[in-house]
Amino acid sequence: MTRRRRRQFLLAAAALTLPFAAWAQQSSRLARIGVLAGGGTSWHTGFEPFRQRLRELGYVEDRTMTLVVRDAEGRAERYREMAAELVQLRVDVIVVQGNAALVALKQATPTIPIVMANIGDPVGAGFVASLAKPGGNITGLSNMAEGVSGKWVELLKQVAPKAERLAVLWDPRNVAHASMWREIQAASATLRMTPLAWEVRGRDEIERAFSAMSTERVGGVIILPHPVAGEHRQSILGLASRHRLPTIYPFSDFAEAGGLMSYGPTNVDLWRGAAEFVDKILKGAKPAELAVAQPSRLELVINLKTAKALGLTISQPLLLRADRIIE
Repeated sequence: MTRRRRRQFLLAAAALTLPFAAWAQQSSRLARIGVLAGGGTSWHTGFEPFRQRLRELGYVEDRTMTLVVRDAEGRAERYREMAAELVQLRVDVIVVQGNAALVALKQATPTIPIVMANIGDPVGAGFVASLAKPGGNITGLSNMAEGVSGKWVELLKQVAPKAERLAVLWDPRNVAHASMWREIQAASATLRMTPLAWEVRGRDEIERAFSAMSTERVGGVIILPHPVAGEHRQSILGLASRHRLPTIYPFSDFAEAGGLMSYGPTNVDLWRGAAEFVDKILKGAKPAELAVAQPSRLELVINLKTAKALGLTISQPLLLRADRIIE
């Protein structure tokens, strides 16, 4: 083989092996998965199932992937700083819990893929263009299906049929709560109930709201899903018990901890689903082309011990409808 032909052969061989070498270098690098959590029980009960699902999908911590976690612990003022940190750390994808946290992330990066783990009304909030075609760099899971908010009203009416006024604890910073409030108003009108809204951003406002409910002759309470409620779960449960108010919650961990009942998706399902979105994105899928998923399973949990303490009798049809009963 002449020197010229040998040089041509080596160049061709190098060209053939370059893509494989690049792939090997890429695959050997740890995938950096950022997590921005609002805090509360929905975060603490969901994170381990998220990690477990990643392991089932073949990821090994500190060998093929690393988790970069930022937990705001219910303090919304920390979202912007934490979102900026994750962007500066150049993570490959960011998983987010809570609408306010996602607002901060959306402002921080238009390019890093973002996976919603527990977000309400992503279309109405302006996070995605549509569920089928989200566009941009955001996709993942919505934490509420259409009509769930109205079901909370119906369920409360069944356990407290004499209730005429209904309290709703919401966070005005959560854009999704506006659509939930509209559903609650419509369902309340049908059942001839009057919904009253209390804004809560922290523990003090939660305590003031429950104190005011007694003077307003409130007969039931709805807790909307947001990190503030999750972070102060025990306070809410204690206040509902002290004021003897039938209360419905969006997630089962409230009922498991002593709340009267819950109706909604499970945190385990939401966070495991988020892990699957992360896997697809790390393998090359584009967020803009991954349809947003809605809960495929809604769970009704009733705590009979709490019902008895409140002097409530749960009807047999409602008990038969429950997915789980805590005694």
